[in-house]
Amino acid sequence: MAPAHLHQPAASATVPRPRVAYLQPGNDPEQWLGDRPNMYETDWTPRRRHRRRRSGRGRSVVLVMTALAAAVGGVYAVGRTDRPATAPLAVDAAFATARPEPTTPTAPTPTARPRARVSSAPAPRAKTSSPAPRPPRPVSGLNQAQMNNAAVIVRVARDRGLPRRAMLVAMMTGLQESDLRNLANPTVPASLDRPHEGSGDNFDSLGVFQQRPSQGWGSVAELMDLRYASGAFYERLLRVDDWESKALGDAAQAVQRSAVPGAYADHEDRAAAIVDALL
Repeated sequence: MAPAHLHQPAASATVPRPRVAYLQPGNDPEQWLGDRPNMYETDWTPRRRHRRRRSGRGRSVVLVMTALAAAVGGVYAVGRTDRPATAPLAVDAAFATARPEPTTPTAPTPTARPRARVSSAPAPRAKTSSPAPRPPRPVSGLNQAQMNNAAVIVRVARDRGLPRRAMLVAMMTGLQESDLRNLANPTVPASLDRPHEGSGDNFDSLGVFQQRPSQGWGSVAELMDLRYASGAFYERLLRVDDWESKALGDAAQAVQRSAVPGAYADHEDRAAAIVDALL
């Protein structure tokens, strides 16, 4: 068996020990030490430097492990098919601190004001009263009242779409019956209360066409209205068979049933002149 002193470790070969000084009370350590080495100082300075080198080595290990983990993570992300692949992180990215990018202040966007809606429609023109139509100039020896009555007869025929021949038949009848005057009749007192241009006394005949209320031509007020009287004449004319092929005087007689049937043809030329002046 080996001697006991061989199993004891070497003293202060590897671990320095602090040096202890035995001082008496009241002694001044500075006077006592003098130029001697300070026994209170330790020789741990080399050990501290050695620990610093170890801490630097540990940081290198952390960097290497971080880079290895990033590389493994990148390979794992590329190999997965169920998730989109991500690019591997750089080693420096593990220690980089995210800094917000400087933002440039932008001016506030002005709110657009609604524009006034401009209508493309032309502005309405002010209504101006149209001048009254001039009365037709009298022809064929007629006065203005007679010419106005002739214009009403032609206008009613045009409104009904009737031809010039119908106008001639009506004009010839008016010239023969009343000389184109709207006549009242003292036998029918109500006719005197209506506007009229003279009077006649033939039975109960009224107006330009001398139509009789007792024969179903209309009421007194209606027959004294030349527009109504002209319409009533044209309605009876259209009921005459082949009136367009008949002579103008015969067509007028078929409507009026006058006691002087040949008198209407005497006014054909004059009626043509009046109608042509109004067309």
